[in-house]
Amino acid sequence: MVFRLWSKSTKVSAGHSFWRSSSRLTTSPERSISSNNVWNGCSCKRNRIPALRTSPLAGSTSNTPKRKIIARHHKRMAKLTSGNLLLVLFLALSIGPLGAEQLKPETAQAFNHYVEVSEQHMESELRSGHFLWVDDLPPNLRDPDYARLRKGGVVTERLETVDQGRSLSVPGGLVHHWIGTVFIPGTTLVRTLAFLENYDQQYKFYAPEVQQSRLLERDGNHFRVFLRLRKTNIVTVILNTEYDVHYVVGLASDRAASYSYSQRIAEVENAGKPNESEKPVGDDSGFLWRLDSFWRFAERDGGVYVQLEAISLTRNIPAGLGWLVGPFVTSIPKESLEFTLTHTREALAPQSGRQP
Repeated sequence: MVFRLWSKSTKVSAGHSFWRSSSRLTTSPERSISSNNVWNGCSCKRNRIPALRTSPLAGSTSNTPKRKIIARHHKRMAKLTSGNLLLVLFLALSIGPLGAEQLKPETAQAFNHYVEVSEQHMESELRSGHFLWVDDLPPNLRDPDYARLRKGGVVTERLETVDQGRSLSVPGGLVHHWIGTVFIPGTTLVRTLAFLENYDQQYKFYAPEVQQSRLLERDGNHFRVFLRLRKTNIVTVILNTEYDVHYVVGLASDRAASYSYSQRIAEVENAGKPNESEKPVGDDSGFLWRLDSFWRFAERDGGVYVQLEAISLTRNIPAGLGWLVGPFVTSIPKESLEFTLTHTREALAPQSGRQP
């Protein structure tokens, strides 16, 4: 059976080749692992090489573009000490808020191209039978990941899509590309999809990050959705956002997918006050300009595995502030992905006691 990716975007032109590099870091009491993996971009065949790992895996001799995994990430991360946090807060307050930044047409166009090439890769994955990225890991990585997932953990990976061996430049912006997986025991594919499609109630389960949610329009498996988002990392930003969402069912009896594309993102000033207003779209602080999400669902092992791949666009880090702003700007996309997956599991797991 051949699975075809649903996409609103224009396909990459014929002859383009691509690969995705990814960063993952495992930090746990029992071990620390780093690894490199190689992809043959055109055929989506993966070969592993032991660059940062000691396992004797054979390398690839292919000249085609490749995907490599550099390090692994799990949910347990190092915390800032109270002294470091106070220093950062002091410096942030001393520097003051970031000024307005305009989303330029060439930035939006470059981001759209990045997403198009990424979707082309996703379609190649499906054609090759790679539905969940965890399944394609070598056993020494896959088995511990599944053990963590079954214990309630979240496994994430930072990705980068590359075209013909070259990074895809997005002038005037930063692309944040993450993928993660969670396992929800005791639920079904039908129940999982019904929960996610109930947009009018999502704010109840994804608070405080989702403050408001409502369905604007539905046509079969096609949804138009409004979400008011709250992003906090030293500063708090409120965003009114709209998405075009499409669900693909019938891939198999135990599989489904969905694709969500942001249509409008507006930063809100004075949220909740009588003088609340929106800043002009694309002419704001630049905390979030685009957010496209790609979900996959697989029912097995007495539950449902949920995979979320998110590609977002933000402003560039102001010159001279990378050492301060960079870690926080880049951490928000990962934290949001983990938050979404964790709260999806908590809402659907039988022991949660919540009724979605």
